[in-house]
Amino acid sequence: MTRARLVLNSMSQFAQIRPHRRAPRINLRGTIPVTIQLENARQLSARLHQLSVTGGLLELATYIEERTWVGLRIPLSAAAVHPTAEMLFPMRGGLGYLQPFRIVRLRVEESRTLEKEVLELLQQTLAPSGLGRSPGANPPRYLLET
Repeated sequence: MTRARLVLNSMSQFAQIRPHRRAPRINLRGTIPVTIQLENARQLSARLHQLSVTGGLLELATYIEERTWVGLRIPLSAAAVHPTAEMLFPMRGGLGYLQPFRIVRLRVEESRTLEKEVLELLQQTLAPSGLGRSPGANPPRYLLET
């Protein structure tokens, strides 16, 4: 990661991402189903509305208490990632709640998979917009840099 510092825990192979600035977000409009694992082993279903390498936004039928740590299963095109996330303040949405989350722990290899997926999705959203790039020009690494 070029703009974020990757901190490795010496006891395990987990990465904690601490960005120097806000990470770019991909708007998924609820197209990806996510499974949430609570501490008591109960599972909830949610839809992923936004995703970044540091967190995202879920649509849930009922909200989860703020500051609760949960396990997530996010299926991506390459593989599923299983971050531990901290749930943030929920907001009332159309049919339920929109609740942001912050990734607090993710295995290093899954972190690479997530970063690659976000970059690919960013490139897909930039490609049809015709930003006037010449064939030899490099696209911006992050949408926020445009």
